[in-house]
Amino acid sequence: MVQLSFEAGLSGSLVAIVTPFDSKGAVDRAAFEVLIERQIQHGTDGIVVCGTTGEASTLSDSEYRAVVRQCVENVAGRVPVIAGSGSNNTGHVVETSLIAEDLGVDGLLVVAPYYNKPTQEGLRRHYEAVMDAVNIPVVLYNVPGRTASNISAATTLALSQHPKCIAVKEASGNLSQIQEIIFNAPEGFSVLSGDDALTFAMMAMGASGVVGVASNVVPGEMKRLVEALAAENMTEARTLQAGLLPLMEAIFWESNPIPIKAALAHIGLIEEVLRLPLVPANPKTRARLVEILDGP
Repeated sequence: MVQLSFEAGLSGSLVAIVTPFDSKGAVDRAAFEVLIERQIQHGTDGIVVCGTTGEASTLSDSEYRAVVRQCVENVAGRVPVIAGSGSNNTGHVVETSLIAEDLGVDGLLVVAPYYNKPTQEGLRRHYEAVMDAVNIPVVLYNVPGRTASNISAATTLALSQHPKCIAVKEASGNLSQIQEIIFNAPEGFSVLSGDDALTFAMMAMGASGVVGVASNVVPGEMKRLVEALAAENMTEARTLQAGLLPLMEAIFWESNPIPIKAALAHIGLIEEVLRLPLVPANPKTRARLVEILDGP
């Protein structure tokens, strides 16, 4: 399978796609195919599979292979497919990354090791070990709210010099840190928003797009927001941001992907099934989502 090139960087509206489960808790392959096709038909620029939103930490090794393989096959080269392959065990990350590469993904999303709380040197060496082992591009993923480990701007910029490192998905919420990366990153290195609600602010500073959760439900609207921001049409972008903000906020009322799966279930695309330790949305969250999705 021919893999897509990132010579011009990574940009646009990418979706962190959910992994749908059926009522028995198995991966719902039919629903997954529908979700993938819906994203492509609405102009999504790339699909990130088996990330946090995809509940990758609860998938068995065989399920991980099956989900990644199906995504690659269903997308069929129409947009980039980037597979999450991170964990807190560097050796396991290398193994998983090589599996994903063999399955034909275009790139890898590697979250900072969680729980271990590595130093900045440990983070740098972790990522270098992964990037030295694979032959496809790597996107760093900084989300200290989940990992308890922030990749500093200095470490991100050092890693950006590695030929396999093409981007960072920044979800630290630290706009000063994000600005430092954007303003000092080498040509061809992309900064992507990892927080839907901060996409406007980050792209106004020079970020190139978003790996979004809301895109699961409103792919077309997220695509238009990113296009308006890329074109520096701020009047349109502000209007779009204002319209999307209630959903962007509500989908993080509980741990992702609890609310987004409730939203997708409400519009009839999946069953609201998660794997423990995650549980379905509480009534307050569900009522707010219904209010937003159904309108007045």
